Parts: sequence; structure tokens; C-alpha cells
Amino acid sequence: MDAIAERAAVKVPEVTLGFWIIKVAATTLGETGGDAVSMSMNLGYLVGTAIFAAIFVAAVTAQIKASRFHPMLYWATIIATTTVGTTLADFADRSLGIGYAGGSCLLLALLLGSLYLWHRSLGSVAISTVSSPRAEAFYWVTIMFSQTLGTTLGDWTADTAGLGYGGGALVFSGLLALVAAAWFWTRLSRTLLFWTAFILTRPLGAVVGDFLDKPLSQGGLALSRYAASAVLLAFILACVLAFRQRPAASAH
Repeated sequence: MDAIAERAAVKVPEVTLGFWIIKVAATTLGETGGDAVSMSMNLGYLVGTAIFAAIFVAAVTAQIKASRFHPMLYWATIIATTTVGTTLADFADRSLGIGYAGGSCLLLALLLGSLYLWHRSLGSVAISTVSSPRAEAFYWVTIMFSQTLGTTLGDWTADTAGLGYGGGALVFSGLLALVAAAWFWTRLSRTLLFWTAFILTRPLGAVVGDFLDKPLSQGGLALSRYAASAVLLAFILACVLAFRQRPAASAH
């Protein structure tokens, strides 16, 4: 199999600076978009979760059935995971009364369990091996758990820990900077660092999204969730078009 064919078999993008910029914007959109449906539309967390879960299943199905990497489809699926993650986390934490601590522990266990089963079944959780329907299924379930966990961690840091949205953003930005430093200056597993960074971008997006749309009395900017979501979506579309993206090189 030549290099072009190998890349065609992988339907997730290679990890570049553009990837991380779009990822953070997508996680922020997940927060504002999820809140717009569950709160601004007064549909509640359960109905919001049902709506976004249906979109998530449809997007993942389309992604798995696709014959090659499509940037728009990939990022639409990422947005689907982050919106369902927002409403699902809020439903568990608030409607079910699990709380941020309980929700974080539960979701961390689900995330680690997904990674464990993925590794045990296929031998690797590296994105370069996501080249089969089974690997893609594990990939998207793992991402959905990571997005939901990130929402809970963001809310826990900003609210329960009392750091506020600005403090939470600084904490998660600092942690991401440490991961980036480890990537460039250590020999730590690239797969471990990737998933660590992937998880940490979600709580960063959560606190930034809350900062944009929460009331002034709660430390937010009180922007319209609809307007903020529209601007973020336009920014993501512009980035997807501007940044040249190609599938990650296959490990096979």
C-alpha cells in the first residue's frame, strides 16, 4: 500500500496547530450551542441530550460509512460530540443530582474503560490506527466520553473550586502548555500526550463558552448564546477552509 492509499484509509486529520485551534473553537461552540438548546430554548437537559444524541449517532454513522477523509464531516462530528457532551454532563450533574465530583469520577471511569477496551481489542489507541469501522467506533465513543468529562471538569473548576471562568481558563491553558512542552522536549508517549491534550481542550472550551454567555452577575459577558454560537460556527468554517488538512498517516 503506497503512502497515498495509506492516508486514504485513515479518516481523522493529522495533528497540527490548525487542528487544535479548530478543536478549542468546537468545544466552545459545544458549550454555547448546548446551552442554547437546553436553556435558552427551555427544552431542558434531557430533551437537549436526546436531540444532540440523535445528531451524534447520525454524524458518526456518516463518518464511518464515508470512503475517505472529509474535513467538514469530521468537524461536524466533533461538534456533535461536544454538544451532546454538554447537555449530557449537565443532565447528570444537575438533573440527576450526581454533582460535579461524582460526574467527573463516573465519566473518567467510562473514558478510561473505553480506552482500555479499545487498546485490548485492537492493540493501539493511536489516531494513526483509526482506519477500520471498529477502530472508528471506539474513537468516537472515546471522544464523546472525553467531551462529556471535559464539560464536568470545566464546571467543577469554575463553580465548585471557585476559580471562576477566567481562573478556569488559565488553569486549563497552563496544563495544555505543559503538555505542549512535554511534546517538544520529552520522549513521553505521543499517544498519551495527544489524548491528554484532547481531553483538556474540552474544559477550556467549557469555561470560555460559559464566560461568553453567562450573566454579568456570575462573571460572564452575558452575550446571546445564539449569537456566540453563530460566530463560533462561522470561525470554525473559516478555519476548516483556511487550514490545509489531510488524513493522519496510517500506522500500517
